[in-house]
Amino acid sequence: MHHIIWDMGGTLIDTYPEVDRALCQAAFGDTSPAHLREVTALTRRSIAEATTTLAARHHLPEQRLTEAYETLKRRWRHHPAPVMEGAREVMARVSEHGGLNLVATHRDRTSATHLLEALGLQVDDLVCAPDGLARKPSPAMNLLLLERHQLLPEEVLCVGDRLIDVAAARAASLAAALLVRPGTSITLPEDAPGALVVASLTDLLPLFA
Repeated sequence: MHHIIWDMGGTLIDTYPEVDRALCQAAFGDTSPAHLREVTALTRRSIAEATTTLAARHHLPEQRLTEAYETLKRRWRHHPAPVMEGAREVMARVSEHGGLNLVATHRDRTSATHLLEALGLQVDDLVCAPDGLARKPSPAMNLLLLERHQLLPEEVLCVGDRLIDVAAARAASLAAALLVRPGTSITLPEDAPGALVVASLTDLLPLFA
């Protein structure tokens, strides 16, 4: 492998714990284990789906949940969520070998840029679905990055934390690595056929030796 196309939230940056707590507090007024489990199960599919489902399920104004998430994103400008363990090491290894660190995210460009800048993460390119690209599992963002940088598919690894990341990679004929962390319902390699399933991003380092 030579280059990486990173997913952002939950992969490159450990955003989910703070998102879960913010939505849980907005929905229930607390962060009890039972409520957090409910929220976590939804956010691991999609934050947008989580806000819609929680609002409908508990008869809440969806705007309350959306505003909680937007408030969190504003806070991240000065107090960002942490970089995922091992991410800086893998990014450095890719750069040392002349590869590109690229990002394909569902996050809006302003929020994504603020997070990267606040954390001091230097990426070689960033594409965002809200700029007019289809969301994963569509391969649109991956294909745009391949075309823009004239990359060979066999030299690119897509790294994400959700099955849609694997599907988007496969649809673009790219290899995929799936980061599986505690709290996810994905536990077996069989859940992501064809993907390299890892418990830590440092497990990717040998691929770029």
